[in-house]
Amino acid sequence: QVQLVESGGGLVQAGGSLRLSCAVSASTFSLDTIGWYRQAPGKQRELVAQITSIGSINYADSVKGRFTISRDNAKNTVNLQMNSLKAEDTAVYYCNANRGWSDYWGQGTQVTVSS
Repeated sequence: QVQLVESGGGLVQAGGSLRLSCAVSASTFSLDTIGWYRQAPGKQRELVAQITSIGSINYADSVKGRFTISRDNAKNTVNLQMNSLKAEDTAVYYCNANRGWSDYWGQGTQVTVSS
């Protein structure tokens, strides 16, 4: 079982920045993928950014050039630096990890961007 605990959400004005962190109860080396999803009201959950076990990184087109995902293997954390935030980035952000057939989710953290 892998536990994920997010932190760092909040309210920010458009154009501002926030940094999300996810504390992982297992070694990040043991995970196939780790990353961030988000879900806005009335919309489906979508991938924001993800790191694979070999270090490949994928971003949603809507956040490329603005968001940066990083992994700290020594601290077993994964971070999401979000710059140039837009109102449409408002959502609950979830940390996600995958290992084999198992999928793990954090409880989510709210990010609200005011325009």
